[in-house]
Amino acid sequence: MAKYVFVTGGVLSGLGKGITTASMGLLLKSMGYPVTSIKIDPYVNVDAGTMNPYMHGEVFVTEDGGETDLDLGHYERFLDVNLSKDNNITTGKIYLEVITKERRGDYLGQTVQIIPHVTDEIKSKVREIARRSSADVVLVEIGGTVGDIEGLPFLEAARQMRLEEGPRGVIFVHVVLVPRLSTTGEFKTKPAQHSFQELRRIGIQPDLIVARSEKPLDGGVKSKLALFGNVRVEEVVNSYDVDPVYEVPLILRSQGVDRLLASKLGLEYREPDLGPWVELVERFKKLSRTVRVAMVGKYTALKD
Repeated sequence: MAKYVFVTGGVLSGLGKGITTASMGLLLKSMGYPVTSIKIDPYVNVDAGTMNPYMHGEVFVTEDGGETDLDLGHYERFLDVNLSKDNNITTGKIYLEVITKERRGDYLGQTVQIIPHVTDEIKSKVREIARRSSADVVLVEIGGTVGDIEGLPFLEAARQMRLEEGPRGVIFVHVVLVPRLSTTGEFKTKPAQHSFQELRRIGIQPDLIVARSEKPLDGGVKSKLALFGNVRVEEVVNSYDVDPVYEVPLILRSQGVDRLLASKLGLEYREPDLGPWVELVERFKKLSRTVRVAMVGKYTALKD
């Protein structure tokens, strides 16, 4: 039976939840566990194909022709897998399925509601992807920010799955921003504290906190985050800005994320085989010249 890692975000969007999710997936895969990843986007669009990339970001096209969120590209590159359009779940897809079932009479006259019908559909989609992939661990990134009204049904579904699968069947990883004031050089944890409160208000207690920052955090900041996040200090890990981003899995591993994931999911710990990944990172760091490539496309001013 598959185990699930739900990744949520706080303070603001665009923190790097996708890279964090892909990095944890790489660590688990390097330990010999088959993994897959799902991106949940709470917008009401059915897919990303009709959305302005300046508002949403680059569209990633899967091998089955699906127009999906760019995070699926991160998953494919880090995990070396081919995902399908089904690995991108949106509010539009869920509501379309629920309304179709209601019109067909599947609910037998029930009053169709967010709970349980929409949340049940979300859980069904996640479990179906897990079943088809035959993965031991399924990483599920919930887009947006904790507290967004659009994301509440997905967070509620995740909370219910924790209850149904047990504490070793579902774990929560919360990614928060720890901003640094340029005037004083001080890291501020107050936004993260409010994010923890909002997550607990929904009924979710994080098992692991990933603190995103511009520069490495000191021990005092991590201790403060642990106190307000209600976790042990070693369960707060720091993901700071690096170039290339392919170094992030190595940074997480250096802080024991591989052991934490194995322990919390009830998996046997195996030493990750990251040799090829280390070589990849080293090659990126030793690039000696720039090659200019001409491309023709739309939305070319988009930094994504």
